Amino acid sequence: MSSSEPFDFRIEHIIDIIKDAQPAIIGLQFPEGFKRRAPAIASQISEATGVDILISANPCYGACDLDVAILDNVDILFHFGHAQLDDNKYSEKVIFIETRSDTDVKEVVRKAVPEIKGKRVGVLTTVQHIQKLPDVCEILASEGKECLIGRGDSKIAYAGQVLGCNFSVADGLDCDEFLYIGSGEFHPLGVSLATGKRVLVADPFSNEVREVDPRRILKQRSAVIANSLDAETFGILVSTKPGQDRMALARQLKELAEKRGKTAYILTMDLITPDQMLQFKVDAFVSTACPRLAVDEVGRFSAPMLTPQEFEIVIGEREWEEITFDEIRGE
Repeated sequence: MSSSEPFDFRIEHIIDIIKDAQPAIIGLQFPEGFKRRAPAIASQISEATGVDILISANPCYGACDLDVAILDNVDILFHFGHAQLDDNKYSEKVIFIETRSDTDVKEVVRKAVPEIKGKRVGVLTTVQHIQKLPDVCEILASEGKECLIGRGDSKIAYAGQVLGCNFSVADGLDCDEFLYIGSGEFHPLGVSLATGKRVLVADPFSNEVREVDPRRILKQRSAVIANSLDAETFGILVSTKPGQDRMALARQLKELAEKRGKTAYILTMDLITPDQMLQFKVDAFVSTACPRLAVDEVGRFSAPMLTPQEFEIVIGEREWEEITFDEIRGE
């Protein structure tokens, strides 16, 4: 990794794999934040190996979002930025390059210590910083704090790792509050709503410490629910992406709707966008795809977009107080 590159794309490791396996053609798949690096990385690999390379230009939002179509045209697909999920049925052709960050986390963790109110601290992060958790725990211990790290369910590759659709590392963790190492709001917000506990964010990129406040999101989601209370017709969305396909859940929700005298249709597609939904005239949509879809794209669809849990509130199968983020869980 160069001193100017904060992420390790493991180029030499990839080159070694290619030289050993001798594939005729490989594919590279990057999440949105890494796509601009794709041409330079492809050039490095091509110059070192001579292998033909295809770069996936489709959107990619997680390990759940493998470009299945490109697999028919390559011998190996290198998927960057995520850890492998437990249900990867394409494991023989897909190699996950986790793209760890070399950004120092110690300074921002020390900055966070005075903001921590409890003694027992649950520590969480994404795969980019997972290797830094021992450093985090060492700092907390030096300040008289007890560091707790949850294991999570079968979808979680590493203890302490949180996904945008899975907060199981926080399940039942006997801590006073959580410290999340990373950027963005969705992951720590999900933990806050899933556990009801205080969550501090220590962002090593901005060197900022902030407390998660779920009230804005709860208010926003409550408004979506309220706007759907008179809905009679629902479009239940199922993604065909390998890690997001929850057809069984969609069928259960359809049965619940019909039991309550409502009409529901199951709509399947790969990438779900507001434009694609314009042709379907329903009173509300229900997403069984990526749990972030309803939250990140709020207000952009032609009808309210509910999560499965919110849909249950709308039709009277769940109480308002039981609102929580949707998750895609393993065993």
